[in-house]
Amino acid sequence: MKKVISGKVREVYDLEDGRMVIVTTDRISAFDVILPTMITDKGKVLNALSNYWFELTKDIVKNHMISSDLKDMPAEFQKDEYEGRTILVKKLKMIPYEVIVRGYMFGSMYEAYKKGEPFLGHKFDRAYEQAEKLEEPIVTPSTKAAEGHDINVTLEYMKNDLGKELGEKIESAALAIYKKCYDHAYKNGIIIADTKFEFGLDENGELVLADEVLTPDSSRFWNLQEYKVGTSPASYDKQFVRDWLKSKNLAGDPTIKEVDADVVKRTSELYHECVRKITGKDL
Repeated sequence: MKKVISGKVREVYDLEDGRMVIVTTDRISAFDVILPTMITDKGKVLNALSNYWFELTKDIVKNHMISSDLKDMPAEFQKDEYEGRTILVKKLKMIPYEVIVRGYMFGSMYEAYKKGEPFLGHKFDRAYEQAEKLEEPIVTPSTKAAEGHDINVTLEYMKNDLGKELGEKIESAALAIYKKCYDHAYKNGIIIADTKFEFGLDENGELVLADEVLTPDSSRFWNLQEYKVGTSPASYDKQFVRDWLKSKNLAGDPTIKEVDADVVKRTSELYHECVRKITGKDL
């Protein structure tokens, strides 16, 4: 068993038998800096949400989940510190794209729209305000860069690179997952404005959903009660942390020593609120 990835949030171990173990930590990053203070239960919330969505969408596309029970994992992981934040998954041949689904006019897409420019091959025939829902969600992939920032590309670029059949399967699966989960979240008071998915291929060449799914870290979640077209709605993920960093002139500063306890508490409460609303129960 060897650790193959130590990311901003996740630790990934290769069991070298076609399976991997993924541990979701309580680490948080903001402005491309991993902060020195953990957010209580953050990893457990992300893990619980991903597992919930994997179960809800398995009728649309297979996913990489094998088990979330520590008893099914190597002895090293059968400890309290791994409970609720660890999953055993199938190792896949990962597709080198993040598949971004956008349901609302926001962010870089809104910036392009205001200039009258198409956004990654998408043109908009009607007028939109900031944060307004699109008539239909769109897929805009990005290449997964080994170093530096990912590069946004058109859907056609991805289809040409991967082959039309696989590209269309990915597009179709991503849209179907987004729509089903969007409807569920909306009924429970959360708007999923946009999100990103990762897919891989199994040993039979079948498409499999992997990594994390529809968490506040991989998606833009808005509170339905507070949502208003024409504004920049506060998102569920790092709102308090980002605001605090900016107020202290620490945004992007790698020398930060500690995050205030009050900011940690309020951020943890946001994550808990998210899992309660979506799954109907807390951790």
